Formats: sequence, structure tokens, C-alpha cells
Amino acid sequence: MKSPVRILIADDHTILRAGIHSLLDRVPEFQVVGEVDNGKDAIHQAGQLKPDVLLSDLSMPKTNGTEAIKRINSRYPGIKILVLTVHKTEEHVHAALKAGANGYILKDDSSDELINAINNIMAGKTHLSPAICNDVVMGYLADPGKEKIASSLDLLTTREREVMKLIAEGYRNKDVAEYLSISLKTVEKHRSNMMKKLDLHSASSITSYAIKSGLAAE
Repeated sequence: MKSPVRILIADDHTILRAGIHSLLDRVPEFQVVGEVDNGKDAIHQAGQLKPDVLLSDLSMPKTNGTEAIKRINSRYPGIKILVLTVHKTEEHVHAALKAGANGYILKDDSSDELINAINNIMAGKTHLSPAICNDVVMGYLADPGKEKIASSLDLLTTREREVMKLIAEGYRNKDVAEYLSISLKTVEKHRSNMMKKLDLHSASSITSYAIKSGLAAE
């Protein structure tokens, strides 16, 4: 008998996670092996549980979905990754696929679409929601290696983006240092460099930028 597809759910909304879990439990071929509510735990549990599929949102606390996807894809390339999100802009789709996602669907898609997406990525296909506008999908598939004009966010290092996200979520510098396991002086340096690169001058401007860029949720 074929083993069920083992699925890890990453989403910071408790009720939504419970609904997805209940839906997938009704499919005999699927088995939900874990739930997490932030990107950092998604990375950790991916390593611990070794699921077949990570079903992940993009906007999550601490480490966001895109960064988590990038790290999981690098560390555990055997895990298929399906994005389930409200974001349908070209920037979000491209960023997720570039990070290593195998599929991208929307939270207002049907349950059949979710099940179909999981089956498709397990079969080695890329699955994209039909609700995503054609020019976004076709533009990416026609030339996936095409260089895009770098957004201002691309000027930042991975660590600078992490620091920005945590600051935008209200963490103080010392809390950021503890969370990232780096020194307070290093956090202050990353914060200063990030603000200079983006011409930001206050914590409120950092928060506003992080939200507008999709790095942090409102």
C-alpha cells in the first residue's frame, strides 16, 4: 500500500490552520504531520519531521515565508513546497518561485484546487493558481532566468531583511539580538546599514517600508 503524502502546515492564523488540517485529514492519501505558526519553526520542523510537502503562507511572524522557503529548499531539497497565500502580485509570485516553491495557490481558491496542487507538485510538476493573472504566469514560465530590475529590498542582505522584519514587528534591538543569536552591536550595525541603503530614518519608517514591501504583515 502506498504511503500517504506527509504534510507540514505553516500559517500564523490558528483557525485557518485548523480548517486546512481538517480538510486534508479527509483525504486518505494525505497525512498532516505537523503545524507551525512562523517561519523559524517551519524551518526547524521541516528538518525534524522531513515531510513530503510544506504548505506555507508568505506573511508570518519572525522569519517570513519566502525566507523560510529559501532555507528549507537549500537544506532539504527533497521537500516539495506549496505556497498558500492571499498575495497575488507578480513580485510575490516571482519571489516565492525563485526561493524554491514548487507551487503557488491562493487562499480563496477551492479545496479541490488545493488537493490538485499537492498532487501535481508530488508528481514533479509546477502548480500555479488559475486565479493568478496570465501575464504573471506566462512571463515567468516563458523566461524563468530573465533578470528583473532589482527592487530596493534586494539591496539588503538576508540578515538585514531579518533585522528589518523583527523591528517592524516591534522587537527591540536586544530582543532581535537574542532571537537571531547575534550580539547587540551586530544588530545595531545591520540596522544602521539597512537604514542607510533604503534612506530610512526612524523605526516607524522601517515598519512602513517592511509592510509595503511585503516583508512584514500589517
